[in-house]
Amino acid sequence: MTKKNRRTFTTEFKRDAVRIFESGERSLTEVARSLDVGTSVLGSWVTQYTSDASKSSSGALTTSERDELVRLRREIRQLREDREILKKAAAFFAKERG
Repeated sequence: MTKKNRRTFTTEFKRDAVRIFESGERSLTEVARSLDVGTSVLGSWVTQYTSDASKSSSGALTTSERDELVRLRREIRQLREDREILKKAAAFFAKERG
């Protein structure tokens, strides 16, 4: 079984795709088909860019907030691992002394 390569798109491409859809000349499906991307993919781009532009209190995260959340979760995971290592080291040295 071969692994399907995941395509990546630049920020400019995504922004342009959203602008094409928001011009109102074509439907989401038509724009997605013409750009050779999935309808759900384009829909998520539209949702994200709308959220970024409005900065509304609708509960949706902006791109910068999402990036910060990912960074903070990674930092928390690292700190928890460090804490566990220190706990084990403290227990090891406590046994050595006693």
